[in-house]
Parts: sequence; structure tokens; C-alpha cells
Amino acid sequence: MTDKPSPQEALIYLMVVMSAADRDMTDAELSSIGRLVRTLPVFDGFDQERILPTARQCQQLLQQPDGPERVLDLVRDTVPPSLYDTAYSLAVDVVAADLYVEPEEMRMLQIIRRRLKLEPLVAAAVERAARARHRTLETALQAAQ
Repeated sequence: MTDKPSPQEALIYLMVVMSAADRDMTDAELSSIGRLVRTLPVFDGFDQERILPTARQCQQLLQQPDGPERVLDLVRDTVPPSLYDTAYSLAVDVVAADLYVEPEEMRMLQIIRRRLKLEPLVAAAVERAARARHRTLETALQAAQ
């Protein structure tokens, strides 16, 4: 693929990179990507039929030498800087979808934070909000004990 993705496609690329970071794209993560694209305002006007083809394009890029780096460069260069916190939020939501964060996923989040030059407090706020959104009643009750 030689065409530059649209900003919305680049956001999907970022979510696919996060899902693939631990080499196990879970159903929960894939479902989360679809739900986010269908419901968030940043994807208004995006053709829902393009979700899977866009994810496949990203997967093809990831298979190339330096694929993850190239995809992250595309994201950084395509997504407007005013949406970097949104992009990071999407990445965190995909990681949180299966309620367990693998070390590889944590490392990828660090790389994304650096690549997008996110301020530490912004990244921490996004991560804290994701923990609150994805917490189950059971884990909340266990933490209270």
C-alpha cells in the first residue's frame, strides 16, 4: 500500500497495532475496535464497511520490515496533533478491552506516548479514565476489601 491513510484510517491502524502488540488479537479487542469506530464522534462519516479492509491494510503493513515503526510513523504524520490524545485514548481502550495488560502492550503504549509526544499528565489521565471505564463490579468490590 502506497497511499497515505485518512486520519480515521490511521486511528484504526493504531488500534490494530495495539491489538497485535502481544501477538494475540483477542475477540474482545477486535470487538472493541468495531464498537469504537461505530460510536465515537471522531469516526463520524467513516464508512463502517471499511473497518475490516482498513484493518487488513494495517496488518499487511505490519508484516513488512519495520512494520510497526512504519505504521506508527503513518499515524503520527496523518492524525492531526489536536487528536493525539484521542488516538492514545483509543489505543488504551483496545488494551483495556480484555481486562488484562500484557508487558508487550505496556511497552507499545510507551512507544506511542513518545511518538505522539504526549505530556505525562495527559497520558496518565487517559489511562486512569480507561481503568475507570473498564473496571468490573467484581474487581471494584475486591479492591474495596
